[in-house]
Amino acid sequence: MLRRVIAAIAIVASAALAQVPRKKLLAIGEVKGWQHDSVSHALATIERLGKESGLWDTYIRTDTELITRRKLERNARNIDFFDAILFYTTGELPMNDEQKTALMTAIRDQGKGFIGVHSATDTFYDWPEFGEMIGGYFDQHPWNTFNAPVIVEEQSHPATRHFPKDFVILDEIYQFKNWSRDKVRVLMRLDESKLDLNNKRVKRADHDFAVTWVKNYGKGRVFYSSLGHRDEVWDRPDVQKMYLEGARSAAEPGAQKRPICAQAEWFVNCSRHA
Repeated sequence: MLRRVIAAIAIVASAALAQVPRKKLLAIGEVKGWQHDSVSHALATIERLGKESGLWDTYIRTDTELITRRKLERNARNIDFFDAILFYTTGELPMNDEQKTALMTAIRDQGKGFIGVHSATDTFYDWPEFGEMIGGYFDQHPWNTFNAPVIVEEQSHPATRHFPKDFVILDEIYQFKNWSRDKVRVLMRLDESKLDLNNKRVKRADHDFAVTWVKNYGKGRVFYSSLGHRDEVWDRPDVQKMYLEGARSAAEPGAQKRPICAQAEWFVNCSRHA
């Protein structure tokens, strides 16, 4: 009897999910600074996650042409078409003033989402509003790629609730400047008690090295994580789940209250999160 109930609920849940229109995600991998070899695999993974979950359709670009409110030709869609924008970028991207205004208006005033991947914080140093929106700027990676000891500060968020309280991951983790935890909601940080703080590239006197955070920017929602420097990181199911839920929470208001649940798992694992 219980199996029939679970199956029936799963069918209803799947039908309800199928009726939700897919979001439109603009994923940009333009590089005007350091070249990360993992950008292609990262954006392909983001596209696959959206397709398999049914949550979003991904439009991958290596330029910023679509970030504009101008009418574009040849079937190109401008920023009004998208629900969220993802950056895996570096450097000073060639965006004019109209494009910069269009991006900030979309997030701050229209409530679109923004997802920053790894070196998105290594972008637009000459545009302070971008740094304010994303939460801070890259300021070295003192330990390069290493077995990073991570503490999950907040296990209630859908992007991090599947992680253990602490874990180790081989990746390149950033140090940030123009960053303060009173302006963001930190989800994960490095365990400072396990770091070599005598490293000459350590600049933060507070030894506060955030890994993943969320924040609001006006009406918009921002998700950022420095995880994803290496191709192999994108093959980890826990990291994929983090970016899936992070992107969903950014693209859809109130999404963190409704975790993704697969079919029959919905009744067993999700009713407790309702």
